[in-house]
Amino acid sequence: MTTQTQEQLRSVKQTLRSFMNGPVSQSLREKGLGYKVIFGVEWPRLMSMADELGKDHDLAQALWKEDIRECRLLAGLVQPAETFYPEIADIWVEGMRYPEEAQYTVLSLFQRLPYASDKAFQWIASSDTMQQLCGWLTLGRLFMKGGPLRQQSEDEFADQAEAALTSEDRAVRQAVRNAVMKYALLGDREALRVRPLLLQIAESQE
Repeated sequence: MTTQTQEQLRSVKQTLRSFMNGPVSQSLREKGLGYKVIFGVEWPRLMSMADELGKDHDLAQALWKEDIRECRLLAGLVQPAETFYPEIADIWVEGMRYPEEAQYTVLSLFQRLPYASDKAFQWIASSDTMQQLCGWLTLGRLFMKGGPLRQQSEDEFADQAEAALTSEDRAVRQAVRNAVMKYALLGDREALRVRPLLLQIAESQE
């Protein structure tokens, strides 16, 4: 880590400390987050901080290595998509411990990656729960942006979704349901293709 990056990281931590919200921090710990440090800074504030910091690969990588909730969430916001290579994406996902990290990192970074769709399909086929979660969350975001699927990918999506709808992990089940419903909104053909899945989702919520 360069001296400049070290100084930036120290400055970020000082800023986060100044924004610390004790009640939110305590609430997050009670919900099971076990970071070394939780400042309780909320997402809009982190987005504002990221806007001021700008995109910075080295800083993002340094932030991700910190066992601090807000540093981890900031990492995805300041990481440039063009220098976030697939192997780095895998390393980040392997190091994720909480659904919140997956949700916000998909929102801030993964959905913007040029290889997002390919990586998402790789992840949903994994036996690892966090990889599955990141994959389904990413697909849901891509569908919200109107991204269609090739026939082969569509078949794989439907097959994987059918299996994942019975996942023991609640966050994965929710992400799958969301992705299927977002896909159905792309058009009549897509809705017809996943109609059995929509019926399965409806029955599970009765």
